[in-house]
Amino acid sequence: MSFKHAYALSGGIATGKSTACSLLKIHGFSIIDADIIAREELEKSKEEIRSLFGAEVFQGGNVDRAKLARAIFDSTQDREKLNALLHPKIQQRIETLAKSLDEKGVPYIMDIPLFFESGKYSCKKTIVVYAPKDIQLERLVKRENFSLEEATKRVNAQMSIEEKRAKADWIIDNSKDLKHLQREVEKFVEYVRGEYENIKI
Repeated sequence: MSFKHAYALSGGIATGKSTACSLLKIHGFSIIDADIIAREELEKSKEEIRSLFGAEVFQGGNVDRAKLARAIFDSTQDREKLNALLHPKIQQRIETLAKSLDEKGVPYIMDIPLFFESGKYSCKKTIVVYAPKDIQLERLVKRENFSLEEATKRVNAQMSIEEKRAKADWIIDNSKDLKHLQREVEKFVEYVRGEYENIKI
């Protein structure tokens, strides 16, 4: 069985997935980070990116991720083209890493923002880091200095956080402060400890 010991973690933009994963890492979990893999595969795919999107998404010889992000959030067609290029490569890397971790027989986290959209991974449990849409927008405006219009465009380009919440096996609520998130993560850690009583996490 693939992903035998994997817990898939998802959420929406600005719901706090990265912070939750940092806390889980402190508790001893290995993390497969799809965003890091995506950045690495993007760098390897520069010529294909240039062919698909042109020189305007480059700064010098490198892909300008901010310009590329603007392009794909402005166009569903462009977003689908990028996904078609990168997702098979990302999936292959994730499967290789997961196989190695499964062999250790210990639980681990797969941080995959588009987990539900892709439908490519069969995991023990799915976790969603949740914050309601109004908080997502507020955080994006503050963190990225986006206009409300731009922030709304980014949030609306993804499956809604409420839909993801409904699909999840476990919710980590991140609608409040860091201490609240820490408690939410600890609840999940205790649950996993119960699932793996003979393994120290």
